[in-house]
Amino acid sequence: MATLIHTLADHSDDINYCAFSSSCLATCSLDKTVRVYSLNNFTELPYSPLKGHTYAVHCCCFSPSGHVLASCSTDGTTAVWDAGDGRRLAVLEQPGGSPVRVCRFSPGAAYLVSGAADGTVALWNARSLKLHRSGNVKDGSLVACAFSPNGNFFVTGSSCGDLTIWDDKMRCLHNEKAHDLGVTCCDISSQPISDGEHGFRYFQMASCGQDNQIKLWLLLVADFSGVELKHKCTLGGHSAPVLACAFSYDGQLLVSGSVDKSVIIYEMSTGNTLQTLTQHTRYVTTCAFAPYSPLLATGSMDKTVNIWQFDLKQPCAGTTAEDEPQAAVEAWSEDDVSAWLRAQDLPDLVGLFKTNNIDGKELLNLTKESLTNELKIESLGLRSKVLQKIEDLRMKMASASAAVPEEFLCPITRELMKDPVIAADGYSYEKEAMESWISTNRRSSPMTNLPLPSLLLTPNRTLKMAIGRWLETRQKHH
Repeated sequence: MATLIHTLADHSDDINYCAFSSSCLATCSLDKTVRVYSLNNFTELPYSPLKGHTYAVHCCCFSPSGHVLASCSTDGTTAVWDAGDGRRLAVLEQPGGSPVRVCRFSPGAAYLVSGAADGTVALWNARSLKLHRSGNVKDGSLVACAFSPNGNFFVTGSSCGDLTIWDDKMRCLHNEKAHDLGVTCCDISSQPISDGEHGFRYFQMASCGQDNQIKLWLLLVADFSGVELKHKCTLGGHSAPVLACAFSYDGQLLVSGSVDKSVIIYEMSTGNTLQTLTQHTRYVTTCAFAPYSPLLATGSMDKTVNIWQFDLKQPCAGTTAEDEPQAAVEAWSEDDVSAWLRAQDLPDLVGLFKTNNIDGKELLNLTKESLTNELKIESLGLRSKVLQKIEDLRMKMASASAAVPEEFLCPITRELMKDPVIAADGYSYEKEAMESWISTNRRSSPMTNLPLPSLLLTPNRTLKMAIGRWLETRQKHH
């Protein structure tokens, strides 16, 4: 399933973290440097290594566009670098000057979070690179952080074992004792799931700790009920503290690395272990999936980073298990349609659709007229919602047959982007679609509805290259 294709051995001390953008891999180490590699052939970029930290570098992360790289260190700073030419754009000093253990960009690239050994959490404005807000966890060092896919909240993990949920105004929404001896890492899947029962959309979170365990959580943040964090299950397999965990971009896989020197890949739909990788000779400190290619990186105290490639025939990187039934919606039973209605927040229609024997084929043929005259749905809003959901399903079927990664689709047209540009909201769009959006005097973001601070559109060459590579790979396989 995963095959070792390359080993990077340039660092002179323990590897602490590795992170992917769509075209690069960044690694950081106790040796005070950050190294950046091209995904084309794993050669180091001309400006690498990045030097500037005076002590160990604990964590590094790319902004969503991949244009900016952040790194944080025992020296009490988070450095922000231009990922194109390696220039240092800023040095952000942690309030209190404590060693910074973790840094993360928000999905919309509006914020950068840094967490430190004294428990301080700093929320920086990622554009102005000024401190926006700061807070503190009650006890322990801050060692882990993950944003929700919509960027509305983030979770931090501390060495005393707590998971804390914060909103983007740095208000503490919830605190949960998660791992007895301390949290080491946490990640939130980019794919929300439905609980089936109430039709709520949950985020799936994984956390791991010094107690040798990986815990899976369901996280619901709703305006009306506040925050709900439900422990879903615990994954076994490691015989020593688990130092790292990460979801694949489609949410189908979870990978973990441990003091027992092993890396375990789990299948999320079943919780089963798919593969155990035992190539590292010392503690595994970090693991990360690439966003658009079937690659996994694992780093260790043995001073190496191993790059693994997944067999593309496996349902891991390009396709999701969900895409399979979507491609065959016509074959859905009435029960499948009921489950779909619940997942779409339409549980009240389950009985009505059942009474009218609506299966997958019937579902795809529903029209405004049939909803009004045959199913007698009187509410115009409800009819519109159902039709929109069916249209979304048709779109998903079209993209599932081609298994187009979500990131390659323009949020406006929902079509594969040919000329992607980044707008001031941090999201990428098809150039023509975004220009048309702006020309109709819309000054708001199509994704967030917030005013756009500027109408500037910047070509997203990294994404364009990634789409080109994906198209080439598909042509080879077909």
